[in-house]
Amino acid sequence: MKKFRKVLDGLTTSSPGGGTMGSPSCGSAAGTPTAAPTPKEIDVQETLVSENFQLCKTVRHGFPYQPTALAFDPVQKILAIGSRSGGVRILGRPGVDCFCQHESGAAVLQLQFLINEGALVTACADDTLHLWNLRQRRPAILHSLKFNRERITFCHLPFQSKWLYVGTERGNTHIVNIESFILSGYVIMWNKAIELSTKTHPGPVVHLSDSPKDEGKLLVGFESGTIVQWDLRAKKADFRIYYDEAIHSVSWHHEGKQFMCSHSDGSLTVWNLRNTSKPIQVTFPHGKIQKDGKKESCKPILKVDYKTSRNSEPFVIFSGGLSYDKAGRRPTLTIMHGKAITVLEMDYPIVEFMTLCETPYNNEVQDPYAVVVLLEKDLIVVDLTQSNFPVFENPYPMDIHESPVTCTAYFADCPPDIIPVLYSIGVKHKKTGYSQKEWPVSGGMWTLGSHTYPEIIITGHADGSIKFWDASAITLQMLYKLKTNKVFEKPKPNESRAAELVDDDPFAVQMVSWCPQSRIFCVVGISAHIILYRFSKYDANTQIVSLEVRLQCDPEDVISPSENENNPCFSEPHSGSHSPQPHHHQHPPSPGGGTPESFKDSTPCLKVKDRVVRVPPGYQAELVIQLPWIDGEPPQQISSLDINSAYGLLAFGNCNGLAVVDYLQKTILLCMSTLDLYGAADPYQRLTRSPRRNRQSTSEFCMRGLSNFYSDSKKRIRTSYQSLTELSDNQQSVDMERSKSPTSVHYPTSLHNDPRILPEPVASLRASHCSPVFYLLDNESRENSFSRSRSSSVSSIDRDTKEAITTLQFGESFGRKSDTLPTPCLWVGTSLGVILLIPMSIPTDQEERMEEAITIGPCGAVLMLKGSVLRFGFLDCMGALLQTPYEVWRDLNAPEDPDRPRKRKLVHYSPSSSQDTYGDGHLAIVCSERQAKVFLMPSQSCLFVHNITESSFVLRSDLVSVCNSVCLACFCANGHVMTLSLPSLRPLMDVNYLPLTDMRIARTFCFTNGGQALYLSSPTEIQRITYSQEMYDNLQEMLGELFTPTETPEAQNRGFLKGFFGGNAHTFDREELFGEAAAGKASRSLAQHIPGQGGVEGMKVAASGAVGELARARIALDERGQRLGELEERTALMMTSAESFSKHAHELMLKCKDKKWYQF
Repeated sequence: MKKFRKVLDGLTTSSPGGGTMGSPSCGSAAGTPTAAPTPKEIDVQETLVSENFQLCKTVRHGFPYQPTALAFDPVQKILAIGSRSGGVRILGRPGVDCFCQHESGAAVLQLQFLINEGALVTACADDTLHLWNLRQRRPAILHSLKFNRERITFCHLPFQSKWLYVGTERGNTHIVNIESFILSGYVIMWNKAIELSTKTHPGPVVHLSDSPKDEGKLLVGFESGTIVQWDLRAKKADFRIYYDEAIHSVSWHHEGKQFMCSHSDGSLTVWNLRNTSKPIQVTFPHGKIQKDGKKESCKPILKVDYKTSRNSEPFVIFSGGLSYDKAGRRPTLTIMHGKAITVLEMDYPIVEFMTLCETPYNNEVQDPYAVVVLLEKDLIVVDLTQSNFPVFENPYPMDIHESPVTCTAYFADCPPDIIPVLYSIGVKHKKTGYSQKEWPVSGGMWTLGSHTYPEIIITGHADGSIKFWDASAITLQMLYKLKTNKVFEKPKPNESRAAELVDDDPFAVQMVSWCPQSRIFCVVGISAHIILYRFSKYDANTQIVSLEVRLQCDPEDVISPSENENNPCFSEPHSGSHSPQPHHHQHPPSPGGGTPESFKDSTPCLKVKDRVVRVPPGYQAELVIQLPWIDGEPPQQISSLDINSAYGLLAFGNCNGLAVVDYLQKTILLCMSTLDLYGAADPYQRLTRSPRRNRQSTSEFCMRGLSNFYSDSKKRIRTSYQSLTELSDNQQSVDMERSKSPTSVHYPTSLHNDPRILPEPVASLRASHCSPVFYLLDNESRENSFSRSRSSSVSSIDRDTKEAITTLQFGESFGRKSDTLPTPCLWVGTSLGVILLIPMSIPTDQEERMEEAITIGPCGAVLMLKGSVLRFGFLDCMGALLQTPYEVWRDLNAPEDPDRPRKRKLVHYSPSSSQDTYGDGHLAIVCSERQAKVFLMPSQSCLFVHNITESSFVLRSDLVSVCNSVCLACFCANGHVMTLSLPSLRPLMDVNYLPLTDMRIARTFCFTNGGQALYLSSPTEIQRITYSQEMYDNLQEMLGELFTPTETPEAQNRGFLKGFFGGNAHTFDREELFGEAAAGKASRSLAQHIPGQGGVEGMKVAASGAVGELARARIALDERGQRLGELEERTALMMTSAESFSKHAHELMLKCKDKKWYQF
């Protein structure tokens, strides 16, 4: 705990390095005396220390990206999914969700559970086997075995065996002891398995399985079509099958007398062990006989499962096998049950499937009840117990990527009533037709931890949809889905040029703003549109109001050096109160002619529905704001947004300027360029803007200068991340094209609505106009996503014409140094590190607010920072966080109640002080991409400065609540996560969390209260992390248990005859065959044993799990002691009975000793 006291006597200066050269004398400039404020003592008790922070991953949600393997434990009922990046997701009942990562990052080839043992074997593409311990909440590797000379292709672990069979690319089969992870000396060499007369190599091992009839017989399948049954005891082949078609999989009948193979020609063959010279059955399930009598060629059947059922015909389930002539058909899973054939079409290619059976024993009737199908982008489970084969409703959030995620928002400590309300609305729109049975993956244990509070995650998607997720207690469940495209008319092909430019995903969500208290929700779309929603529990008939804002530079506005430096590059705002009518789309012409009159009319990218529409309960659109095309130029994308429900105002900006909209009166209050906002307070010596033809060389020069400050990779991150506020290369190339030909800009009027014959410069815009959001949609390498970025104008010399509005914040503050009381203000941050305060006068009475106009004063304070401004925050003079005012939610569609009229109820929030103390001043925290500053308002004195980074730049920063205090959390482009104390900006934590940050993480990383954050770790997964020591300590309690002690089901009694004639499977001793005494040691150069950290880390990490194990062991000991006591009592009774019997026998002997035999 540290106590900071600072006396502001008018001579305080900020620390060195706080400003840029040539900055004006303002409170933020380095070493510059501030204006003399009223002497005041700031007394803030800081409670946060470094020990309060610890960074770690908590849980990963979503579908595993690029899955490769699947496994299921039929006793524990848990599911494992491996991925191409080396990740393993283990799933049980809802809440039991664990993510493990191989350090090598090698793709997972195969997964094998040690059934009911709490362990998992993974085989990776780097030819390494790993044994994971699942008896702890965070699994760890116990052993690893690295093969040096051979590549692993297939693994098989028999039930209740400790010997793992490993097939290799050379065709050999090795055997690994699971307990010690040491290779046995017993090897089945490929040249021993096949006949000596065979001249060709059989290929890699693609299948291994032990015979259900006799565990001493191993079936080995080679890729070429060769199948060998190897007698493990006799070390020789029982039989060999040579088939013409390549084998993909093999499945046994449970009696062990026959098996089925799937082949590359789309056929299934059934082989009987009595006669292996030819198959007893060959079928082409999807191959029809053509007119010429030949079978049509079919695709390979990649896997087949042959499962018997006690009460019905056997199931034959396989993937693939469709005929080649049916192009465009979706991937299928075929279920053959008796004579019935059911083909289930899938939305994505099938990676793997697995049939779930009632018994773990392969020599019993299987009785399959479900099929788990792992697709490239989905996981489905089919119910086999019903004839129509319905799917189970998936309880996991596997559909985050249903449409690619383009933005995220994270809200912790939400109002407690918001989650039930959203769920009650969203549940009405759930899909139906699911199986009525319980989800079959029901293993593990999970309980609601004590450290839980309402949390909501919002994801925006490329199709314009918004999803609200309940993220409380480290789980994720979808609450409500909102489709923003319902607001617009469906774009028709070739309807207009504007629609053509955003044809791929015109509704893609760029950013969201949500006020949980007032339930007002704002969405910014890629087509330069903003939609404002209000929440209602009732459906309604509504007409959506549409506003068009001309926030656009004139493309031909040429300013000569003799003109005013601050000449605006915008058309004049509307006359009067700067507030056009809601449906008034007639705009005055822009200055600087040179374009045909037909281009003067504004053309928005999307058309809002202009009729009354019926809207269901939930979020209902009230207002749509669009930036239209002007003079053939597309609108620049919106880069910043803020909304305040207490003020009834919405502000947004882009690289051209700022606009403020009154959404209660549906009017535009302010629309001007960034230059005009400064007025006479412009801190920069602006150069006069040159004609358009000179901009190309300027851009090239700026990029050369930029490369001196950033490495190539960092430059790509920065330019891509800031692309929402920049002018594209293609835009500049258009300018060059126009400068070459004076007539090239005069497009014929008849071509306006025909995109097929667009001039080349306009067509070239298509590639760049929608690109910022779609960096996230790129599934290629990180490097590729960087290379698609555009050049930065933020760091450009030409930036005087493109000073972007990067962040906005409404709040009660002091617009000028002379102010004595706080008033509503808009804080504006720009890409040049400038902070502007715009004071406003807002009527407080409800009726006056709806009728009188809001007045916006000229720009007040102008402050400076290094780098683009990212975030504002406010503290009172006691160091407590000041929330912005808000309006309490009220349902505008609810029936009128005369006793309780619906009035606006506003909340002005100050936690540690009254409004009087708030009126004495407050602290403003400003964070840019390079530094953070704390200003005292209204004196505008800079109290503290901290240079966050010199070699990189901040991507995201937020003021967050941690441990009943407040700190500034930052995420940098170099992967560092750091926290700073407030208000002193003292570094508390700095962790190099991500060594390489790709565009997806940069665009989706967000902090929230409670020491939590999240980002999109892949196109399909959300990774949540914590930087709070308190949550780190409680994480073990919050995570689910993967392993629960369960009795292994007993094997069925085979009966005397089956046991007598069914072979000697139960007398097979693998230890005797594969142990070191019999088989010897394997070559050391063949494989290398690597001990894992699971033994030591497991004891540390699973301390709570160990306590549970000890408790279970204690109970078991008590039960054992009780049984031993009962046994002792029974023994004593038997001894007493034996003594009594001995006594009576002795007496009888004495009595009968002298009698003759005939006397008895």
